[in-house]
Amino acid sequence: MASASLLKSSLVLNKSEWVKGPSFRQPSVSHVRCQPAPFTVKAVSSYAEELIKTAKTVASPGRGILAMDESNATCGKRLASIGLENTEANRQAYRTLLVSAPGLGQYISGAILFEETLYQSTVDGKKMVDVLVEQGIVPGIKVDKGLVPLAGSNDESWCQGLDGLASRTAAYYQQGARFAKWRTVVSIPNGPSALAVKEAAWGLARYAAISQESGLSPIVEPEILLDGEHGIDRTFEVALKVWAEVFFYLAENNVLFEGILLKPSMVTPGAECKERATPQKVADYTLKLLKRRIPPAFLSGGQSEVEATLNLNAMNQAPNPWHVSFSYARALQNTCLKTWGGRPENVKAAQDALMTRAKANSTAQLGKYTGEGESAEAKEGMFVKGYVY
Repeated sequence: MASASLLKSSLVLNKSEWVKGPSFRQPSVSHVRCQPAPFTVKAVSSYAEELIKTAKTVASPGRGILAMDESNATCGKRLASIGLENTEANRQAYRTLLVSAPGLGQYISGAILFEETLYQSTVDGKKMVDVLVEQGIVPGIKVDKGLVPLAGSNDESWCQGLDGLASRTAAYYQQGARFAKWRTVVSIPNGPSALAVKEAAWGLARYAAISQESGLSPIVEPEILLDGEHGIDRTFEVALKVWAEVFFYLAENNVLFEGILLKPSMVTPGAECKERATPQKVADYTLKLLKRRIPPAFLSGGQSEVEATLNLNAMNQAPNPWHVSFSYARALQNTCLKTWGGRPENVKAAQDALMTRAKANSTAQLGKYTGEGESAEAKEGMFVKGYVY
């Protein structure tokens, strides 16, 4: 997942040196002498060893990432679902609940934070970053500036935030962050257009290169949205194209492959597709994608809690050469949030719910998850072949 042996360098060719030798009145191919074209290789980042160490730590067996990087607006929607106002105090209380869950580091290796959280303290006055580090959890940071319409496309989006990214990532590193996230998306119902795919791949590559220069291991995630009525084969086709573009531009930007974390979306049918896929089929298609395109792997969710865990488990039961783990937001937090309900007396129960989900996904990363004892809440929204899991 987090490290790979493949590192490509861009070739820089000087046209004046393509062909050398005396001039000929009647030049022919047989008379032209060629010399090897010069090329340059970017010097390894001064953070190279740390980048690799960070990636390996996040990829440690039986652990995965807790994605708690929701923007303040999105966090507000989550809080509204349990009847709470979107205030900094309420956001602080919920984030404190998450990072301070006793023993969380046993199952969680990294936590993606929103900028407010990176600089925030817990309700007890302790820095959120320090609480995570004490638990053995690597702090990460969301660094993009959100999605905006992509001009000239089929109502598609592109991810903004490259302007000023170098200074922001340097500041985040000083604050304690050690890896970064950049969210760009590809929509299958809207094409995807070649323009949108190329924009997503190039933006990811530039972000990855800039992050590494500042000491942050980048999560590389071209998120293929679940929206649509398309089947699993169409998702697979698009994913192949997208990841081919991503790796091309990562190499063009001299990204250190050993110091990145890859987060490919699971290959599933569209959310509105009538033909659902079993965990085994999702695993088969996702592993097939990884074998064709990706040296490492880190899997994204976007599914119900149990569904995400079952799919992850199936992938780790099949032979594969990667560390296939998880980076989940809703699939770890949904039951926890509802259990908490904004009431201090429910903090312990909510943390227990979070630990239950974290442990389940830890077990799935090891390929040993059975699904026994799961609550109805955790199974909500999961339908496969007409049956509720």
